[in-house]
Parts: sequence; C-alpha cells; structure tokens
Amino acid sequence: MGRSNAGKSSAINALANRRRLAFVSKTPGRTQLINFFSLGPGAFLVDLPGYGYAGVPGAVRQHWETLVGHYIAARSSLALVVVVMDVRHPLTELDHRLLDWLRSAGRRAHVLLTKADKLSRQASTKVLAKARADLARLYPGTTVQLFSSSKRTGLDEAARAIGTAVDAFPGSKNKSPG
Repeated sequence: MGRSNAGKSSAINALANRRRLAFVSKTPGRTQLINFFSLGPGAFLVDLPGYGYAGVPGAVRQHWETLVGHYIAARSSLALVVVVMDVRHPLTELDHRLLDWLRSAGRRAHVLLTKADKLSRQASTKVLAKARADLARLYPGTTVQLFSSSKRTGLDEAARAIGTAVDAFPGSKNKSPG
C-alpha cells in the first residue's frame, strides 16, 4: 500500500526481480484494482490502489477506499502490509491515517522509504532515523527501511522482512526461502 506515485509498482517489480510484472506509470492513480502476484505456492504479493491522488473523481476514490479497506480488514491470510512512502515525503497525514487504521485492525506493517537514490546518503540516513523514531513512538512494532528500485538498494532487507512475517504468521504452511 502507499500513496499514489510513491513507487509501489517499481518496488513490486524489484522485489520479484521482474521488469514488467506490475505496470509502472508516471501518472498517479493507475492501479485501480487489487492485483495478485504469486511468490510461489500459497504466497502472494498484492498491489493495492494508491491513496491520496486527487485526480480521480470522489466516487472512484470512495470505491477504492471501500475495496482496500474490506480487503485489509477481512483477509485472514494477510501476514504483513508493506507501506510504500517516498523518502522525500515520509509520514504524511494520509500515511498516519493509514498506519492508525492498520494498528486498529491489528495488522503488522513494514515501511519502505522508496526513491532513496533521490537523496544523498546523509540525507536519506537522517530521514530513516527520524522515521524509525517516529514509528517506534507512534506505531510500535512497525519496521522501516530505505529502498531504491532503480539502484536495487534494500532488496535483501525487504525480502527478509517479508519472509520473517510470512514465517511468523499463524498457520503458515510455506516457510520462506533463506
């Protein structure tokens, strides 16, 4: 999940090691359905419509919120919600609303601060430290990391976070590789 144009599709493609698995567009709001990508037997990465894009009609936005809200609340097999945020604009009001909702729904979250290559190493490290502190204070148990699809930074850490969540998930039949 994440704001429109935060790099969700690029992150999915990088994590799956595929170039065109999820459609990447410079136009926000392109993902309009719940898209499932198989990671192997019984394991899926799910791309959800982005939030915060003002360029779609209110009725469409409301439909997305209902669709995504129902999916998150009702999906008993959901091990982890990966929240994608642009490192240049982390923890916006909409991100806080999402994290509040995930916490109240009892969902674990891992935050990818995408587009980390757009900032200097020093600046991205500073943003990560602040995000880590804010998340620890407001949303205990939520983890966060830097990520860049284009530079392939943070792929191993993200794969470990997802794998750990799947392995720890009650009733998990599929242990993640490595």
